[in-house]
Amino acid sequence: MTEIRMVLSVLLLMLMHSGALCARRFRGGRNPQPRRAPPSPTYRAERVDTTESFPLDFTAVEENMDNFMTQVKNLAQSLYPCSAQKLDYDMKLNFLENTSVTCNDGSSAGYYLKESRGSRRWLIFLEGGWYCFNKENCDSRYETMRRLMSSSKWPQTKTGTGILSPLPEENPHWWNANMVFIPYCSSDVWSGATAKTEQNGYAFMGSLIIQEVVKDLLNKGLDNAKVLLLAGSSAGGTGVLLNVDRVAELLEGLGHTGIQVRGLSDSGWFLDNKQYHCTDCVDAVSCAPTETIKRGIKYWGSVVPERCRQTHEGEEWNCFFGYRVFPSIKSPVFVVQWLFDEAQLTVDNIQLTGQPVQEGQWRYIQNLGIELRNTLKDVPAMFAPACLSHEVITRNYWIDIQVKGTSLPRALHCWDRSLHDNRNNKAPPKGCPVHLIDSCPWPHCNPTCPTIRDQFTGQEMNVIQFLMHMGFDVQKMAQQQGMDPSKLLGMLSSGS
Repeated sequence: MTEIRMVLSVLLLMLMHSGALCARRFRGGRNPQPRRAPPSPTYRAERVDTTESFPLDFTAVEENMDNFMTQVKNLAQSLYPCSAQKLDYDMKLNFLENTSVTCNDGSSAGYYLKESRGSRRWLIFLEGGWYCFNKENCDSRYETMRRLMSSSKWPQTKTGTGILSPLPEENPHWWNANMVFIPYCSSDVWSGATAKTEQNGYAFMGSLIIQEVVKDLLNKGLDNAKVLLLAGSSAGGTGVLLNVDRVAELLEGLGHTGIQVRGLSDSGWFLDNKQYHCTDCVDAVSCAPTETIKRGIKYWGSVVPERCRQTHEGEEWNCFFGYRVFPSIKSPVFVVQWLFDEAQLTVDNIQLTGQPVQEGQWRYIQNLGIELRNTLKDVPAMFAPACLSHEVITRNYWIDIQVKGTSLPRALHCWDRSLHDNRNNKAPPKGCPVHLIDSCPWPHCNPTCPTIRDQFTGQEMNVIQFLMHMGFDVQKMAQQQGMDPSKLLGMLSSGS
């Protein structure tokens, strides 16, 4: 038996090495996504080992040789594309088996799936895209953004980018997971549980769509998963906070207690703060965040996490704001949030294009960063760069963004390791941070922030040009700091 195990081990090592070579050979395969040039000044993202072991179980080989050989066979099958001329990287459209759970207009809801044989890790991504909260602005949304309310023109395939990419160089630690993309067609921040009626004209079933997708996936291999990562961006990021425990409870109720459910919320940690100046509440962009959610939660028939509902009974709208719902979440959640989120500034009525901002707006923006830091300080696992942007985990430049020398994929890998070690009563890994937040006080003071372009000229702006556009007075700031303006400019350029 010892000799058999040695032979099998050698076989596995050869297969894994072949897999690594295969990944490198086809790195520029079908529809490769162009890599963004590093922001100016050049700051190379930390490179990490892109070779990831397949999740094979070596335990109890003698007692269950058939199962072990099945795993070897699955690994060999997963590497079969190495012999092909072209790799199929696309996720394919599937409609829900339960046809009563629909998009806003009553069309079938669904999901895109790319299976990864041999992997027991699953990533389910919730798309974002604002929302509507009454018949008038939902009608307008249907006319202008029908893709976000109907499945009638969804393409048959979708290519994943960022954390959904199957390319190891773009997605170092999740490239070989089973990938699921759920299009957003419920306009309810993934919270609704209301069918279409003649009175309202629209269905709002975002929460039910997630539940039905998970049920369908159990017949496609999810029942054998070890880890399920529920991820999302923007409204999808908020959807993660609202639904991650519900997914865990669903799987547990169906008897799948061995699946570890986790959450990854990107750009969905909004503040219920006071707007810079108030305007009439006409649509999701002009309304104060609290007002839109208060109206929407009734219109959508929203479902919020039970523990949060009990805490805020009668004011369940609180559960849509990250720092209010987070203490009630039982599942591990990693929060990714720009400190100067463009969507947050939009609903706060701060305009960052056109004329330089006024001094009052500049103070408001800086205070926003301070407020956001304060709400994140007790979140164990998070990544918060001081950048002006919105969404990141599905961008193909997501590996370039760093906080204190650590890239986002590296931070997520450290989080994975810490959860694994915690389950096995091991000390957390050293030199592997999971709580990362920038301390510099203004937008884009982090030199790895995404490139900003002038809306009117289309030209790239470096940090100094951007800050001057924002109304940042270099001479005045240097005088306040007691230093030479040229020295301050140098510090800004280097992100010091």
